[in-house]
Amino acid sequence: MGRLNFRVEKVAEGTRARLGSIETEHGTIQTPIFMPVGTRAAVKTVTNEQLKDIGAQIILGNTYHLMLKPGMEIMEKAGGLHRFMNWDRPILTDSGGFQVFSLSKLNKISEEGVRFRSHIDGKEFFLGPNESMSIQKTLGSDIVMAFDQCPPYPCGRSDLEQSLERTLSWAKICRDFTLQEHQNLFGIVQGGVHADLRKYCAEELCKLDFEGFAIGGVSVGEPVEEMYAAVDASIPFLPEEKPRYLMGVGTPRNIIE
Repeated sequence: MGRLNFRVEKVAEGTRARLGSIETEHGTIQTPIFMPVGTRAAVKTVTNEQLKDIGAQIILGNTYHLMLKPGMEIMEKAGGLHRFMNWDRPILTDSGGFQVFSLSKLNKISEEGVRFRSHIDGKEFFLGPNESMSIQKTLGSDIVMAFDQCPPYPCGRSDLEQSLERTLSWAKICRDFTLQEHQNLFGIVQGGVHADLRKYCAEELCKLDFEGFAIGGVSVGEPVEEMYAAVDASIPFLPEEKPRYLMGVGTPRNIIE
C-alpha cells in the first residue's frame, strides 16, 4: 500500500529537528512544512493560485465535513478531491474522528465507531474505521489518517486508557482496509498527557508499519508545557525513517518550539 517515499536529508545536532522530503503521487513535499487547512475543499479567503504563490505544498481536507457536504456521491462523480477543488498538489485528509468527538453532545461512541447527528440538519450518521477509510478512498487523498478517538482535556486515566485501546483497535481495522494504490496511511499516537501511554501507543502502532505517523491529542486545551511534554514523550518511539505529522498545532511560537 502507498507510494510515499520519505528521505531525511539533514538532522540538527542536539535536537530532534530534521529536514526531509516526501514524494507522493501528486508531488514532493519539503519538510518541515506548514499545512493550510481546506476543511470543506477550500482554504478560506484565498484562491488555489494564491496558495501556490505563498508556497503551500500540501493542504488538508476534512472527512467529516466533506462527507456531509457536498457528500460522497458528488465527490465520486467529480473524480475525487483533487479534481473537485482543482488542486494538483498533495492532499492530506483527516479521519473525521476529531470533529465527531468534539461534537460530544451530538454523538454516541461504541467499540464499532460513532453514531452522531449532523451539526447542519440533525440527520443521523455512523462513522467507524471502515467508513472513514471508504470515504477517504473516494476522496483520493495522498495521505490518509487512521480513524482514532481524540480524548478531551482534562480526561481521567481510566477513560484515557479505554479510548487508547479503542484507537489501537480501530488502527488495525484501518490498516487492513484496501485503499487506492497511491494512498498512504498514517497511524495516530494518542495518550493524553501521560508519557507511559504515549510510549505504549507509539510502540503498538509501529507494529502495524504505517507509511507515516501523527502525534494527535495535543493542542486540545492543555497547558502549552504539557503539550510540549506530550510531543516529547511520543517522538522517541517513532521510527526515524518515517515522516511525522504534528496535528492541530499551528501558531508560530508552537511550531518553532
